[in-house]
Amino acid sequence: MAEKNVVVLQRRMVIFLSVLLGMVLILLGRIGWLQFVNGERMTAKMAMQVKESKVLQSPRGTIYDRNGRELAISSLTKSLYADPSEIKDPDAIVSLLSTLLEMNPVDLREKLTTGGRFIWIKRMIEPVVAQKIQAVIKEADIKGLVFLEESKRYYPNDNLAAQVLGFVGTDDIGLDGMEMALDNVIKGKSTEHSVDTDSRGTPIFKSIFTFTPPKQGKNVYLTLDSAIQFIVEQSLDKAMIANKPRGATVIVMNPHTGEILAMANRPTYNPNQFYKYSDQEWKNRAVAYNYEPGSTFKSIVSAAALQEGKLTPEERFTDAGFVEVSGRRIQNWSGESYGNISFVTVIEQSINTCFVQIGMRLGAYKLTEYAKLFGFGKATGIELPGEEEGLLFDPKDMRDSDVATMSIGQSIAVTPLQLITAVSAIANEGVLLKPHIIKEIRNADGSIDQEVTTQTVRQAITPETARILTGLMEKVVSEGGGKKAFVKGYRFAGKTGTAEKLQDNGSGYSAGRYVASFVGFGPVEDPQVAVLVVLDDPQGVYYGGEIAAPIAGEILGQIMRHLAIYPQITYQVPSPKEPPQPVRDVSTEIKAPPGKVVVPNVTGKSIREAGDKITQIGLSIVPIGTGVAVRQSIAENTIVESGTEITIYFEPR
Repeated sequence: MAEKNVVVLQRRMVIFLSVLLGMVLILLGRIGWLQFVNGERMTAKMAMQVKESKVLQSPRGTIYDRNGRELAISSLTKSLYADPSEIKDPDAIVSLLSTLLEMNPVDLREKLTTGGRFIWIKRMIEPVVAQKIQAVIKEADIKGLVFLEESKRYYPNDNLAAQVLGFVGTDDIGLDGMEMALDNVIKGKSTEHSVDTDSRGTPIFKSIFTFTPPKQGKNVYLTLDSAIQFIVEQSLDKAMIANKPRGATVIVMNPHTGEILAMANRPTYNPNQFYKYSDQEWKNRAVAYNYEPGSTFKSIVSAAALQEGKLTPEERFTDAGFVEVSGRRIQNWSGESYGNISFVTVIEQSINTCFVQIGMRLGAYKLTEYAKLFGFGKATGIELPGEEEGLLFDPKDMRDSDVATMSIGQSIAVTPLQLITAVSAIANEGVLLKPHIIKEIRNADGSIDQEVTTQTVRQAITPETARILTGLMEKVVSEGGGKKAFVKGYRFAGKTGTAEKLQDNGSGYSAGRYVASFVGFGPVEDPQVAVLVVLDDPQGVYYGGEIAAPIAGEILGQIMRHLAIYPQITYQVPSPKEPPQPVRDVSTEIKAPPGKVVVPNVTGKSIREAGDKITQIGLSIVPIGTGVAVRQSIAENTIVESGTEITIYFEPR
């Protein structure tokens, strides 16, 4: 019996040990599987359970104007996140904070109960609101709501130069303007931090945000002058009230450097609250608006004809009030006929019929060639997004009627930036420059990373042609259709424009809708600024000379004072060593019949002296160039009709 019991006990021990060995083998197999087969996946899973990470973005670089005034800055602001696993009473939190957060209670509750360890509640909260929320959290002893500091973009001048600057989204991505064009330059560096956490995660998770963020992005200095920008925007606001245009653009450029000193559009927006506006209000019309330039383009047609020898300033034209080309009737904007007139009067009064004659002399190929020489039909390459190229006909497809209409600024589409760049070439002795709006880019330590210099595109016309045309365009402002841009004491050159407005679908013109404009530069002796004013679809009076020219004159006058360019005063001080000797004027000794006068000699005289001498005897002067008189279109001592125009050519001393 005893032996039987021993056998049973041994059998049970074997079974027990076998089971135990099997369990050990299974356990070892499982451990081996986890360690060697599935080890990497499990390690990653464990790391996820005990680590939290967050990408930190350093502040964007500052955008300044040319004088170091801040246009766009970044500052730290608070963003609120929740750890839903710690939220005990979401309904109570909703009732306490939904109003302060300006959030729909349903949306807020959904975020608080979504699960997980992290979810943004609201980002970039204004400091005053953040303080109130912090007070509520502390007073109610709410767990699971935490503030983090993030970099937020601010525009201290609100809508000043809004379309130039653009704006930044909540993820620190530039979405328009310079913010988008230079996003990779001014955007700060992002750094990911991760640390171990306990089972709850909260204490160590918070600690990652105490690290010093990386250095901010590079700073950008624009060519804009905040004072000139303000002058322009103030004048634009008045124009919007007075003329009620659908849109408006003003650009101010330095014609000797291609620097943009001001660029403004209406409608506009506040980039601090960009989300409240439409994409049409975001649009930078200065570079992204195609329109027919109308008579402002006649300055380019004149340049081409003068350069090609198809026209002289003294030439006379016969205007019948209309002209027919390929069955199309083109008449003057005033509906009047001017008869026998000089080219000076043609450009002063912007007479369509005569410009059609000039355009037909040039022909399709030459007209298009010069349009391209002045930069039309191609983007300028300025550092702003969304630039349009304008529109030019292929000359081989142009009919005579197309040549005729192009000669008066129709059948061609340009951008405001293209037009002011082209006219600036006239002010710059015929040299076309590439416009730019970035002055320099600096590193965070203040050292210069990149400096933008003046870039010459090409010599569009000769300096002599440019000086002749400048003198003709000066007459437009002093006596012609642009005289409302005249500023006492200063000599400005310019050209007005009134163009029929194309329909939005491009199928024709919109009846009763126009684009009024004025483009000019000065002072003529040494042009420091060029100004373009474009009013799109104004209400009531729509002529460029009536509504755009006065805006340009107001802007030019204020800019002259800002730049300390004083009114021109011409006087001569006799040399104490060599007193001036009187010059005998033979014209005073010649007797002219009644109604006629004798042409005097004005060689060596200033513009003012020559003008006084010629106008006092009843003649009219057309000054070409600057400096002192070197030759005149009608020889001295010639007997002419009273009121005759005499072209006087001036050159620097």
